Amino acid sequence: MKQAEDSEILEKFSNEKTRNEAFNLLLTKYQQKIYWHVRRLVIDHDDADDLVQDVFIKVWKNLEKFRSDSQLYTWIYRIASNESITFLNKKKQRNNTPLDEVSSELSETLVESSYFNGDTIQMKLQQAILTLPDKQRLVFNMKYYDDLKYEEISEITGTSVGALKASFHIAVKKIEVFMLNDDINF
Repeated sequence: MKQAEDSEILEKFSNEKTRNEAFNLLLTKYQQKIYWHVRRLVIDHDDADDLVQDVFIKVWKNLEKFRSDSQLYTWIYRIASNESITFLNKKKQRNNTPLDEVSSELSETLVESSYFNGDTIQMKLQQAILTLPDKQRLVFNMKYYDDLKYEEISEITGTSVGALKASFHIAVKKIEVFMLNDDINF
C-alpha cells in the first residue's frame, strides 16, 4: 500500500470532516520511524511508547499551525527529539543523578530488555552510544540509523551543518575508542 504524501495529509487535516483520516495516514507513515528514533534515545520500550504518544498528541494539537517552511517529518522529528531530551533531563533531575550514572542505568536497561535481541557487537555499539552526551547521541542516531542528511538534521535541531558534522565526527571517534576498549564487559 502506497503511503500518503505529506501534502495530502495536510490538506485532509485542514478539513474537519477528514481530519481523523489524515491523522491516521500520518500515524501510518511516521509512527514506527518516530518510535525507533525515540527508543534509541531513551532505550526503554515503555518510556519510548509513552513518549511517542506524547509526541503525536502534540502533533495533533499543533498540526493546524504547521507552516510548510520545513518538511513535515523534520517537524515531527524535532518534536520527538525535544520530548526525548526533556524526558532524559527530567529523569536526571528527578533522580538527582549524574550523567554517567544515567547512562549506566540506561545501559543496564538495554542489557535486560526483552525487546533488544542484538548480538554482542550491536550491544557494545548501543552501550558506546549511551556514553555520548545527549546532543551527540541525537546527531549520531539521526545520521547513522535514520540516514538523515545534515541539512535535515539542522532543520530538526536548529544547529548549523558545520557544528553537526563536528558533533558527528566527535561522536564517531568516542564510539571507536569505546569499541576498541577491551575492558568493557556486559
